Amino acid sequence: MPELAVVIVNRNGKDALVRCLESIRESTQAKDREVIVADNASDDGSPDVIARSFPEFRLIRTGGNLGFARANNMAWKQTGAPFVLFLNPDTVVRPGSLELLMEEMKRDPKAGACGPLLVREGDKPQVSFGGRVNFFRELLQRSLLNPYYRVRLRSRCRPREVTWVSGACLLARREAVEQAAGFDEGFFLYFEDIDLCVRMAVRGWKVLFLPQARVFHKGGAATRQFAPSRLEYRKSQLRFYKKHNSRTSLRLLRLYLRLSFFLHGLKNVVKKKRTPDLGRFRQLLKDPETRP
Repeated sequence: MPELAVVIVNRNGKDALVRCLESIRESTQAKDREVIVADNASDDGSPDVIARSFPEFRLIRTGGNLGFARANNMAWKQTGAPFVLFLNPDTVVRPGSLELLMEEMKRDPKAGACGPLLVREGDKPQVSFGGRVNFFRELLQRSLLNPYYRVRLRSRCRPREVTWVSGACLLARREAVEQAAGFDEGFFLYFEDIDLCVRMAVRGWKVLFLPQARVFHKGGAATRQFAPSRLEYRKSQLRFYKKHNSRTSLRLLRLYLRLSFFLHGLKNVVKKKRTPDLGRFRQLLKDPETRP
């Protein structure tokens, strides 16, 4: 049995997916890993390309647009590998990066998940890790920490224990994923990776960030195929807050969103633009699943 299973959820990302699969083929030995692509009802020819150009990789047709969490669960449960790499199709794995991640996980038996440094064009770092997610921490992260880390990661990078790493490239110990019962399928898109890391940590597993391992990530290319992604982001954010934060933090987020939706609608009125999604956002705040 291969030591590593690579799981990729795809929807209409054919061109990026081909580059991703080629990088996996070139950077890893076939005997050491298996690759599973869960295709969420793509209509761009992705399944045909996988079957024709990558016959050694497994293709699962999910039968619909199931989102990331559900499709990932469907795929990783069909493998018995002790380590599972959850990977976005808009990534390119650099040679040696997976080996570094695997070595780090093996070095610490309590490591449940480990993520690399994600970079964009020109090796510009993405902030693909973070601490606890709540209302005030998110404000701090967006206003100060993200700009700080983007500069710091260019020059000084050290491994560290964190609260979460990005699901764009997340290496997990199978045992830890099983104990956490996999991804919460209540998240269609966004926050499912942070939620998984938090539930691993509750069960005593460490989440590690290893910047020595680098993976190219285009960023947003995968999630844009699951439109309307902006609405899904807020829906998942509210769900995450309700699961893991205080009622006060959730109320502050809802207050912020009400103000944000109002200002967005007002701006469009001034510009004489339609706001087709505004009603859906308002309905989202009335949903019992997102209320304190």
